Amino acid sequence: MRRKPDLIWVLVFIFGIGVVTTGYTQSYFERDPSDAVELRQR
Repeated sequence: MRRKPDLIWVLVFIFGIGVVTTGYTQSYFERDPSDAVELRQR
């Protein structure tokens, strides 16, 4: 019985990482390409 909560926490952790990464990549691709060039020059 001890293994089930561990599996649930692992799935929640993986799901959370997926949400964070997709949110980050979505915001990254929505940016204007000129903004990225300005950030690199600093």
